[in-house]
Amino acid sequence: MSDALDGLVSAFQPGPTPGPGRTPGKIGMTILLVLWVGLGLLPFYVSIRDIELATGKIGRPGTLTVVSCESLGEGRYDCKGRFVADNGEARTVAVSPDSTVGDVKRAQLAPQGERAVATGAVGLLAALTMPFLGVGVLGFVPYVFLYVLRVRRGRRFTVILGSLLTAVSLVGVVTGMVAAYS
Repeated sequence: MSDALDGLVSAFQPGPTPGPGRTPGKIGMTILLVLWVGLGLLPFYVSIRDIELATGKIGRPGTLTVVSCESLGEGRYDCKGRFVADNGEARTVAVSPDSTVGDVKRAQLAPQGERAVATGAVGLLAALTMPFLGVGVLGFVPYVFLYVLRVRRGRRFTVILGSLLTAVSLVGVVTGMVAAYS
């Protein structure tokens, strides 16, 4: 019994700290930083289409009524809706899986006609969830650059900036999620 307990206790003991020669070299650190920045910029790129739809820049305006939501198991749903364009044309489209049958809202039909996205403040906040996540990912990149380049001046400011950006990111993501599910 004590051997099992010793194994459990040792699992939570701190391991060796990295020393010289155990951190990535210049090439490795450059690769890590490029991947980090790429990961932070990806949400901005991915959400461009949804933001354009939510603001009405692209697509066709109309009214969306959620008509069915089918459970796919494991908490996933496939929802369908009836989109009626302002000119009277109607079609069945895919809608957000967080929809509720009977929901009626203003929406934009995507140019391909396969899905509709809520418009107005709620749609825009929901579309901005991913960019806010990107802000959180990128928040501490300036500090890491200063650390990697061994620049001591300005680190305190970049920590404060990173903390502020992370807080703004958290508020934006939570607000966007609440908007998406309302």
